[in-house]
Parts: sequence; C-alpha cells; structure tokens
Amino acid sequence: MSKTLLIALLLAMPAQAQESEGERQTCARKEQRISEQLQAAEAAGNERQMEGLSEALAAVRRNCSEEGLAADRREKIAESEAEVAERRDDLADAMRSGDQEKIRKREEKLAEALNELDAARAE
Repeated sequence: MSKTLLIALLLAMPAQAQESEGERQTCARKEQRISEQLQAAEAAGNERQMEGLSEALAAVRRNCSEEGLAADRREKIAESEAEVAERRDDLADAMRSGDQEKIRKREEKLAEALNELDAARAE
C-alpha cells in the first residue's frame, strides 16, 4: 500500500475506540495504586514520599467519584479528538502543497495525536 493511500485512509477513517472496561481507571484502582506505592515507600523508609502518598490517598478517598472520573475521561477524549481533527486538516493542507518534508512532519504529528486519542479512550 502506498504511503499516500495510507494517509488518505487515515484521513477518511474515524478513529476507533479501543476501550476496555477492565482497563479503565476507577476510584478503587487509584486508591489501590497509591496504597501499594505507600507500602513500598514505608518499606524503603522514605518519610517524604510516605507523607505525600498519605495525603494523596486521603484526597482520593475524600474527592474521587466515578462520575468525576467519567467526566474527566470524556473531556480528555473530546480534546484529543479535536487535536486529531486539526492534525488531519494540517496534513491535508500539506498534501495539497506537495511539500514532502511538510507532509512527513504532519504525518508524524497526526500519528502522535492518534496515539494520544487511543490512550485517552483506553483510560
């Protein structure tokens, strides 16, 4: 498949969601991750890290909500989708100009934006 055809397909195809409920961040997972880090800091005797992690754990217990996490995810996805749309437009402009170096740079930027969108959707 030629590079130009591949780029044209990328421009035409909507980014696909690759979400998995098992991979999504939840308040319980955040709490567990911080607790594990706190245990490691305690084992290492790192007082400053223990203090910071204890504060983070208390904040998660106090403020975290599944609705808040879902809203954050939606916002991050929307921002990433806007970035992808902008990068696709930039690439289309570069392709119209015919400047190969510009096209290459815009392809790289689009690939980065698509990766960020995939990551946002996977959270």
